[in-house]
Amino acid sequence: MNDFTLNSRAYSPPPAPVVVICLDGSADEYLDTAMARGQMPNLLRLSLQGYRGLARGAMPSLTNVNNTSIVTGAPPRVHGIGGNYFFDTASGKEVMMNSASFLRAETIFPAAQRAGRRVAVVTAKEKLRDIFASGLIGLGGIAFSSEKAREAKRGTHGIDDVETVVGPAPPIYSGEASLYVLKAGVKLIERGAADFLYLSTTDFMQHKYGPEAAEAVEFYAGIDEQLGHLLALGALVGITADHGMNAKQKADGSPNVIYLESELVQQFGPGFRVILPITDPYVAHHGALGSFAQVHLPPANGLAVGPVAAFLRQVAGVTEVLERDCAARWLELPEDRMGDLVVCSGRDVVLGRTPQWHDLTVLENGLRSHGGRYEEMVPFLLSAPLKADYAARARGDVRNFDIFDFTCNGTQP
Repeated sequence: MNDFTLNSRAYSPPPAPVVVICLDGSADEYLDTAMARGQMPNLLRLSLQGYRGLARGAMPSLTNVNNTSIVTGAPPRVHGIGGNYFFDTASGKEVMMNSASFLRAETIFPAAQRAGRRVAVVTAKEKLRDIFASGLIGLGGIAFSSEKAREAKRGTHGIDDVETVVGPAPPIYSGEASLYVLKAGVKLIERGAADFLYLSTTDFMQHKYGPEAAEAVEFYAGIDEQLGHLLALGALVGITADHGMNAKQKADGSPNVIYLESELVQQFGPGFRVILPITDPYVAHHGALGSFAQVHLPPANGLAVGPVAAFLRQVAGVTEVLERDCAARWLELPEDRMGDLVVCSGRDVVLGRTPQWHDLTVLENGLRSHGGRYEEMVPFLLSAPLKADYAARARGDVRNFDIFDFTCNGTQP
């Protein structure tokens, strides 16, 4: 048996290959549209023969936060990753949270490898690889990205012939970057190199195209093709997403932005620091504009949190303003990596710092983004029927980071 326990969860994966897929940015509408147009027959079959529902992701609805939750089976308050980007009050610096050094909990991968599984993690975005690879490579596992596939070495990635096995790596700003991840998973199973896999795609296509766009439907048809190969190999497949995606623009197509730092300085004076946790190296996706922000008040002028929160709550487009302790409790965030206030915005609204801080010229065809409540609900699918107790759980508050539990423990043979 390959049973193991991690972060207070016990896992009993079946002997068949186990594949968990995170379809980055995949709001359920993308699956609905592609299936309705006959472009995802394998996903349709999976939905009918297995299970299809919805799950609630972690907040903020961002890539680093939710991928880390999925691979630890725990919320951000446990694993410590509360955004792609945060203000480190200890160092006084704004930093990317894309290093395993920020992890406060082990991922599922070393535990599965120690239990005798052959683990492989393939991500489109290089920024996630260090988190995924933590503690895995030294045990003989595999972890690489499609973005940097040609740089993979056996000593640092567990594999050194990725492009020979899978083919030439595509550009990260493409739908092919995601399909490459799935193709790699297929190849690794075919070669007997892995039997416990996590495949995490990128949301370039969802940032660029809505669910009804022909390009999006074609992209999901490509996903379905690779899903068919995984199912044909006898894999037990679990699918979820890190977050959804929505258009965030005005009627004229321009980004619908509230510049929080500008608003606060105008009302209360200088010294505010607004942190946008969506910020990451992939600015062409979203221009660092999302629907979630952390606000740090001026440290030395004695300004109270209450009046600032009251002011922000009356700003049109702001839907939620929480003080740090409430936000940490309700959103399950690491309190020491937060601002004084958390701010969320509406479905079609993003939060920025100042107009000068954002380069909107990188955005093409309008702005589609995420981060807030309206991108919190995501698909949740299993390729086999659920056991009775897990079917009952599925009718309640399922989280996207339950996907490994459901896949390993919750499906019928």
